[in-house]
Amino acid sequence: MPKKSSIQTETASQTVGPFVHIGLHPESSGIRSRSHTYGNKLASDNALGKRIQVSGYVIDGAGEHVTDALIEFWQADSFGRYPHPADPMAGDCDPELVAFGRAVTDPENGQWSVSSIKPGSIPFGEGRQMAPHINLAIFARGINFHLCSRIYFDDEEKANAEDPVLQQIGANKRRNTLIATQETMLESVAHYRFNIVLQGRDETVFFDI
Repeated sequence: MPKKSSIQTETASQTVGPFVHIGLHPESSGIRSRSHTYGNKLASDNALGKRIQVSGYVIDGAGEHVTDALIEFWQADSFGRYPHPADPMAGDCDPELVAFGRAVTDPENGQWSVSSIKPGSIPFGEGRQMAPHINLAIFARGINFHLCSRIYFDDEEKANAEDPVLQQIGANKRRNTLIATQETMLESVAHYRFNIVLQGRDETVFFDI
């Protein structure tokens, strides 16, 4: 018998494509799922905190709206507590917070939206606090591996200025790619705009994980 080669070759890679919708957001693919899937509502109507809605577009390097992207979100409650074993305050987290959700860009106009409550400031260590923010991951065709970023809020100016993560981003123009802009306040819900630019001059800041 011929000897097997001991040389390991890398498996061929492909970009993340719209097929992720089938398993992660089946309704957007026209599939009726019998199992629980996460939607774009991160907190119940009874959750404590300021109601918010964040909307925007995923924009590619040519300035076009990406109409088949999927975005995952996760956040802390209004007191800065995550419902996760790694958070020592998890036991006190608001039970009405879902904390995790998914949204897909509209196949017609490319817009996405997520509704929740504004997170609280989150302990960073050594007495420092991270400003209120929502974490996100973007999946789309043309991306080999999902991209991770954050959504901060423009009406948290003082907290943003002291945020240890934002402080590591040198130029203010780059920091601004992580800050959502409040547009309106309708029926006690603050509406913010946050666009995700995948490539180019105004590219959103993405984080290594």
